[in-house]
This record gives sequence, structure tokens and C-alpha cells, in this order.
Amino acid sequence: MRHKVAGRGLGRSMGHRKALFRNLVTDLLDYEKIRTTEAKAKEVQGIAEKMITLSKNGGLNARRRVLSYIYDEKVVGKLFDDLATRFAERPGGYTRITKLGPRLGDGAIVVQLELVE
Repeated sequence: MRHKVAGRGLGRSMGHRKALFRNLVTDLLDYEKIRTTEAKAKEVQGIAEKMITLSKNGGLNARRRVLSYIYDEKVVGKLFDDLATRFAERPGGYTRITKLGPRLGDGAIVVQLELVE
């Protein structure tokens, strides 16, 4: 039974899954759109929105918390300088998932996860 078991395992160990999510969030904030499977996008969406909300605060503690999760310091700079000002008036909902269709190899649903505006 799966009582109180949240999230998707995605067939990976915990460390592998955490590294995957960190890479996807870093790439989403760097390129502002990524193509991935629907399950991965739904898991990453909440994490990315939390990083943007932290960056809107703009304090040193918020920057350190974001740096502990995102790999690239250049992306953190972009997040605090560019994206935080762009989403300053928006109370949430910074990302959008658009379905693109099934992947040819295994039929997994491919989506585009992008930042709005």
C-alpha cells in the first residue's frame, strides 16, 4: 500500500532522482523552456516555482538557499536579476506545461515546460 507516499519515483534511486530534478530546474531557468516527459515536468514544476518565489524575496539567505539547489551560479544570477523582476507583480503560476504528443521510441507523453510571459 502507498499510504502517505508522495511524489513519483520515476524508476530511479533517491540520489539519481534528486540530481535529475536539479538538472531540469537549472536548465529550465537557464533556457526558459525544456522538453521532457509529462511525469518529470509535473515534478519539476513545483520546485522551479519555489525557486522563483525565493528569488523574489531577494535576500542573502534566499540566494544561499537557491545556490544550495541550483548547480550554476550564472543561472542563480539570472534568476535574481532578470526573472525576479519579471515576475515581481505575479503572485504565482510562473510555469506552463504544453503537451506535444507521444514520443516515437516508447510512447511516453512529451511536454514542453516553459516560463510564462
